[in-house]
Amino acid sequence: MTLFGLSKVDLLSLLNQSRSKRPLTENDVFSINVKTSTLAKVDKIFCKGLAFYLNPSELPETKEESIFFRKDDFNASLNLTAKRMVNKFEEDKLEVDTLLKLSDISKARQLPVYNVSQDAQGAALDVRKKIYPKDRYNDKDFLKKLIGNLADYNVLVFEFVESHNQKEKANINGFFLAPDVIVLKWQKYTKREIFTLAHEIGHYILNEEEIDDKIGFETLDINLNAVEQWCNEFAFAFLIGDEYGKLLQNLVAGNERNNYHYETVEKIYSQSHVSKLAIYTNLLYSNKITRPVYNHISDDIKTAIILHEAEEKTKFEKEKIEADRKGEKLIIPAPKAIISPFYLNTLQTALYNGLVDEFEFCERLKIKPEKLEAYLA
Repeated sequence: MTLFGLSKVDLLSLLNQSRSKRPLTENDVFSINVKTSTLAKVDKIFCKGLAFYLNPSELPETKEESIFFRKDDFNASLNLTAKRMVNKFEEDKLEVDTLLKLSDISKARQLPVYNVSQDAQGAALDVRKKIYPKDRYNDKDFLKKLIGNLADYNVLVFEFVESHNQKEKANINGFFLAPDVIVLKWQKYTKREIFTLAHEIGHYILNEEEIDDKIGFETLDINLNAVEQWCNEFAFAFLIGDEYGKLLQNLVAGNERNNYHYETVEKIYSQSHVSKLAIYTNLLYSNKITRPVYNHISDDIKTAIILHEAEEKTKFEKEKIEADRKGEKLIIPAPKAIISPFYLNTLQTALYNGLVDEFEFCERLKIKPEKLEAYLA
């Protein structure tokens, strides 16, 4: 309850949300003898498994145990689903650390640590030389390759995908857990997810833990603290590189005659992995366009996205009607989370050393047993 920031009143309120008859009382939940059925309801909130509540050992409440004990405030007002997600990946991180230790594998930090007094753009260009994918990729393949390159430098990236029919979505985009774990939420628009990853790399480079909801260059926020501002500047410079960075710096003020640099934005957008909104936000911050112009352009971009999503929804509804007419079920496969080579290699070594069995190997990777051989090659 301390970890999740819940009081007794909060917990009882959550437990009784769907109980119209005889709500659970404090005595039902917090007495020495608790019904198994009540524990099952409690576990729907904390998702620990019933054995967790029967363990007589005291729970650790140390800074080493969780980011929730190390920090009091985050760049996101976390809902319960987000807290569960953070806690889950903290447990995954501890499991990986244990497997590495039992396998006698030591993976030290290879990328340097910077601080906010240093130039974010300079740091980004230095780090870019080491981990930025050298070949041309589409956005999805670029994201996968960058995660792989980070694994080469002993940075573990987890990506999680939420079910489309999940009632409460985690209100986070990504977070960094010291010393070497980044977690990303799958996003429909890959450029946004790429920027989130670059932003979290910034946190890793600063060795500053954080849980983020809105990332500044995608959603304008003028009230950023020094660390968040640094990470946004790092992320943008990391993704566009030196050539396009200088191109933007050398632009004159945008006006009707130069079409507010539309052609330049289109060029950078098509040749890099940053969104148009992120580029225009950079132009606003560098005083190349005014706030009214930015607001107008931003509204146009957001309107285009809304229209595109409406078209996709209409297309889906037509396909569903056609499938129903044929007596078929329309199945849209959910996106699969990217598996970091860091994580895969750790599990492979653990399997070969007898630390996990084939069932656990498949469970952790969320793969079917018949696909096992493909992940051992």
